[in-house]
Amino acid sequence: MEPRDSTLYLSNDDLFLFARGEWYKSYEKMGAHPAVNEAGEHGYHFAVWAPDVRSVHVIGDFNGWDEAATPLIETETGGIWEGFVAGIEGGCLYKYLIFTNDGDKLYKADPYGFYAEEVPGTASRTFDLEGYEWGDADYLKSRSERNMFKEPLNIFEVHLGSWRRHGDEPQGEPREDGTYPGPGDPFPAQRGTFYSYDDLADELVAYAKDMGYSHVEIMPVNEHPFDGSWGYQPTGYYAATSRYGNPKQFMHFIDACHAAGLGVILDWVPGGFCANSEGLATFNGEMLYEHKIHPNWNTHQFDYSRGEVRSFLVSNALFWAERFHADGIRMDGVSSMLYMNFGIDDPGQKRFNEKGTEEDLDASAFIRQTNAAMGKFHPDVMMIAEESTAWPLVTYPPENGGLGFHFKWDMGWMNDTLHYMQTDFPWRPGNHRLLTFSTMYQFNENFILPLSHDEVVNGKCSLITRMPGDYWRQFAGMRALAFYQMTHAGGKLNFMGNEIAQFIEWRYYEGIQYFLAEQYETHRHQQQFVRDLNRFYNEHPALWQRAFESEGFEWIDADNADQSVVTFIRRGEDPKDDLVILINFDVNAREDFRMGVPEWGVYEELFNSDDERFGGSGVVNAGKLKCQDKPWNGREQSIVVRVPPLAGMVLKKTGTLRRPAKKEAAKKEAAKPAAKKAPARKPAAKKTSTVKGTSAKKPATKKGSSAE
Repeated sequence: MEPRDSTLYLSNDDLFLFARGEWYKSYEKMGAHPAVNEAGEHGYHFAVWAPDVRSVHVIGDFNGWDEAATPLIETETGGIWEGFVAGIEGGCLYKYLIFTNDGDKLYKADPYGFYAEEVPGTASRTFDLEGYEWGDADYLKSRSERNMFKEPLNIFEVHLGSWRRHGDEPQGEPREDGTYPGPGDPFPAQRGTFYSYDDLADELVAYAKDMGYSHVEIMPVNEHPFDGSWGYQPTGYYAATSRYGNPKQFMHFIDACHAAGLGVILDWVPGGFCANSEGLATFNGEMLYEHKIHPNWNTHQFDYSRGEVRSFLVSNALFWAERFHADGIRMDGVSSMLYMNFGIDDPGQKRFNEKGTEEDLDASAFIRQTNAAMGKFHPDVMMIAEESTAWPLVTYPPENGGLGFHFKWDMGWMNDTLHYMQTDFPWRPGNHRLLTFSTMYQFNENFILPLSHDEVVNGKCSLITRMPGDYWRQFAGMRALAFYQMTHAGGKLNFMGNEIAQFIEWRYYEGIQYFLAEQYETHRHQQQFVRDLNRFYNEHPALWQRAFESEGFEWIDADNADQSVVTFIRRGEDPKDDLVILINFDVNAREDFRMGVPEWGVYEELFNSDDERFGGSGVVNAGKLKCQDKPWNGREQSIVVRVPPLAGMVLKKTGTLRRPAKKEAAKKEAAKPAAKKAPARKPAAKKTSTVKGTSAKKPATKKGSSAE
């Protein structure tokens, strides 16, 4: 039942909190909401922030776009215009007509609109979010009882418009010569038609579940006018894009993910918005939501010093968690927000804060406020930072000087690893440190290891085309990369298409080439490998139970650069779960390779990326691997294994073995150099304790020098 219109008018408390930047549910009254007036007439109540203007009218198809028919009334303070319009039903197109003090007319979409006209249209649509019957109560209850730091975190990053499509025919009108714009053209023709939210609820959910991912991360779903922005230049922060359906259909998609046990992370863009005239840009004829233009992207950057802007943005983050049951928010472009001079090379244009530094104090305060608010209202929703600098304490609580995120993308790991992987094999020994450097800082923050969309666009090439060698070596390199990512400490993220080793870069205007896995054995093997690797990860707590604690990782041998081999241990909370990892980044297989192991006993190989079923050469270790009383790698015992070419393997102690009596001479035998352990720069994080204002994170402890 629609609320009484009188309850939607803003109170003095609402206006006060809005101006302070602390009205965290501003979406409940701002924008367009179904209502009933005192006369019993049904319609919609409208409210929009537009200070210092002459007037604001609502125009739309309900009144023939009559610019004088439906004026709104301004509040005594705060610059909010509101009013009730009878007779409007759901699905009506509307805009705000704003008359500026300079006499200009601005036709604006609703900043708080829940639904938008399908592009190329730019109007908002009335829509009632109430009434969807969620079926995920058990899932949400289970989520609230889990510790996000001690469960699998393996994310499948997806662009909903180009995961799959119906057909592949070019859309729109051809050029005069009969061809369609394609790669290299500024506006390529769309190929095929979009999947709907309902299609995705059926097919994407089933695929991600079958592949063994724990979460799906959706590139920005907020309304945006240009497909080529991928959603990162929004106009409608509260509107799930109408390209794929209406908001309730998007709710159904998330509900379906939860029914399958998949979490949903939403990409969120609080750094800036597009310059389109119908959007937030110069909303009242002057800069209102923004305070400057980004020097690189030409987007308008939010003015975080304004309380109304903070209320708008913090409410928006909470909106997706509250109304759409999002499991996580990935904050885009955090570095561009934190630094006042991000992207500015000319020293004459640089600005500094009152402390004489480049930190944007308003932006960092806003980030802490957002994370604290989410921690207060939805403590089980993860907050993730895309932050590429050495900014300290990103994943520490605000009260301890941190920014308050739960996780941070490890861009250093990504850059170093891809640099190493594209190095040709004879030169890899000289770049060996690129493989091991990340372990110097891997527990300084709660890191996620990203192989995201940014690594397969704009001329960077796809992942597989970066791999040196012939086709066999390229596919083996892809398996070794995925294996290294999965066995490294931290969470994991992969963009769609990585799992089939697509050769072309990602193209937003067409679907991923999943036909490759259907028609070509090499791509099918890659897909099967990723599926099995994901499932192996899920089944072995040593790979995720201590993924953010220094006790979860220990080197066996980090320094075998000559052979391009690394060996290490991943530990869970139960010693019986511990795994021994070996990865060979060279193309040569090695027989009778001796390696130290942590305990005396019998070992078995559980997983090998060179398995023939994955397209490998079949250099595997069958049967039992018995320890020998020969010290190696600083360990008292060792085993001899077959090392597969350009591949990784997982060993586990599965049995006991009687140890022979120690000989006096053995005690004096010169062992290899002592194994290096991951430096413990702080005590184990107590992540199960709840901290005021945010959910559990690492305590602020003194770290050594940051190595990022």
